[in-house]
Amino acid sequence: QVQLVESGGDLVQPGGSLRLSCAASGITFRFYAMGWYRQAPGKQRELVAVLTSGGSTNYADSVKGRFTISRANAKNTVYLQMISLKPEDTAVYYCNARVMSTDYWGQGTQVTVSS
Repeated sequence: QVQLVESGGDLVQPGGSLRLSCAASGITFRFYAMGWYRQAPGKQRELVAVLTSGGSTNYADSVKGRFTISRANAKNTVYLQMISLKPEDTAVYYCNARVMSTDYWGQGTQVTVSS
């Protein structure tokens, strides 16, 4: 059974930092492209960052220079380091694992940026 479990979401003030984690089980982690998506209230889910099995990254323009995706294959875990957080970063953040046409999703973790 495949599981993606996110953690690290919290309430943080503007300008603050958070690190999200996503622990995967039930997949051969190193073969999967791992990504973070987010969905704000009333908006569609959008890509935040992706890290392929080969180490290539892709970021949404809105987070470039502020967010960093990384992975620890030995721990089956992907991270999202977020700095200089803005109120518009408020959303539920979802972990995604993808290989070819197969997608798995986590349950999401809430990030709220507010003073």
